Amino acid sequence: MKRWMYRAWSQNADAAADYLGKVAERESELLGSMQAAGVTALSVFGGDGNWFLYAETEGEDEAAIEPEELLPGAEAVLSVWPGSSQRRLFVPMMDIFHYQHPVDREHWRRKTQTESYGRLARLRPEQVSSYVFYHYQYQEEKPGDGDKYGIIGLHENMLFFYAERPSTVEPAPYAGRLNTRQTPEDWGAVMQPHFIEWQDASENERIWLNLKPMFDVRVPVKAVEEEE
Repeated sequence: MKRWMYRAWSQNADAAADYLGKVAERESELLGSMQAAGVTALSVFGGDGNWFLYAETEGEDEAAIEPEELLPGAEAVLSVWPGSSQRRLFVPMMDIFHYQHPVDREHWRRKTQTESYGRLARLRPEQVSSYVFYHYQYQEEKPGDGDKYGIIGLHENMLFFYAERPSTVEPAPYAGRLNTRQTPEDWGAVMQPHFIEWQDASENERIWLNLKPMFDVRVPVKAVEEEE
């Protein structure tokens, strides 16, 4: 079991939203592409010209997924990222924090109906290492402290937070890698200086901007089991 996060960019947000809306309408076709690629869950969110993709895969294959194969035609509305000889519409984001990591299929299986949501934040460039330090410490000192499926990805100074509602809060079936107890009690106060606030956002979105959900598709458990 692996989790993936990607970031994309479009100069024409309306055209990208229209394209992704049409993808969502063809759910059976999308499910077929997901099963062919070994993807069991796929969500896409948008905001501030950015598009974020979250996916889960099962099996032993450690190779990265190819979002372009799941979203044919995206090249018409998404910009190409530089920095690689390979033409990329989606760039991978690094997992810098998660409340839990998957142990096996049974551990990761949703036991209730949930819906995904995404948020976006911007780090001050000089505060990136501090943010990663505190979050790794928190992750390994207090595994299972929040939504089981909550995860934060980083690309450049952009943070993408993926989680699900209602939250699944349960003990992690493993111990963290740290035996220390240094995670700050006043977490919010310690974190606040790390961010570049969204000036035009509402008061409760000054730091974490709510992203627009475009679609959230999961391969039925029965279909995954039948493939095996």
